[in-house]
Amino acid sequence: MKIDEIRKFSDEELKTKIFDTKKEYMEMRFQLISGQLTDTSKVKKIRHDIARLETVIQERENKVNLEGEK
Repeated sequence: MKIDEIRKFSDEELKTKIFDTKKEYMEMRFQLISGQLTDTSKVKKIRHDIARLETVIQERENKVNLEGEK
């Protein structure tokens, strides 16, 4: 998922997407541990997606805080 795509999401969509992605990450970790996962690079990609989603949320919170101080 690209950062430009993520920035187009609303706040609610971001929260939902993070929840779904974290759930998918947990399932993949279980598959990895049990040896069922064949493409291990997916775990890394999902971790990066979660980080991107959380970064966009943090950027928005910081922007709101900065506007409130002015």
